[in-house]
Amino acid sequence: MMNCIIVDDDEASRNILVQLAKHVDTLNVVRTCSSPIEAIKALKEETVDLLFLDIEMPEMTGMELLKALDNKPMVIFTTSHKEYAVDAFEMNVVDYLIKPVTLPRFLKAVAKAEVTESKDVVSTKQEYFFIKKDSVLTKVPIKDILWIEALGDYITVHTKDQRFMLHATLKSIEGKLPSNKFVRVHRSYIVQIDNVKQVEDTTIYINETSIPVGALYRENFIKRLNTL
Repeated sequence: MMNCIIVDDDEASRNILVQLAKHVDTLNVVRTCSSPIEAIKALKEETVDLLFLDIEMPEMTGMELLKALDNKPMVIFTTSHKEYAVDAFEMNVVDYLIKPVTLPRFLKAVAKAEVTESKDVVSTKQEYFFIKKDSVLTKVPIKDILWIEALGDYITVHTKDQRFMLHATLKSIEGKLPSNKFVRVHRSYIVQIDNVKQVEDTTIYINETSIPVGALYRENFIKRLNTL
């Protein structure tokens, strides 16, 4: 699920985008904003993955807003003018929609955003992942992953030295992990079996961290342990 904000000074344009977004199950419109100033406030209050951003607005343009942001979400520009396209793509936006926005063109732009989002984790057939952190792809050996924790619409990958927060679900990541190494122990946790130091009733210990074992997962987890 991608949380998005629609920013446009024209109410009719905002409403059109809201209606178009209803056709996409993976889009969640968390806020609509009539100005960049309102959008800045919304971005501080909401977890936002995607910004539908008009370019020509009073007081501050969409491009000026984007340049002012430290932590930039993915951006799809929406505008009535084609002449900004080159400048827009130089800012690494996902797409550039010309008003009036049609449903097919809207769906194509959202699909691009979904592909961009999925590239946060690039799996390989080798013994590592490349995980994006602060716009940099970092090589993370699979053996270094201790556990993975779900936090709302995000997951945190805990390694021996670092933590990586990604917009993803445990289910989507589970399929990328080697099944002989990792096991789901709770609706919110996947652990690497080799790093489990102790099991006590319904609690796993990895180093000094305690992780709960859910009732639905306990039997399968115990079967996976190399017990005597």
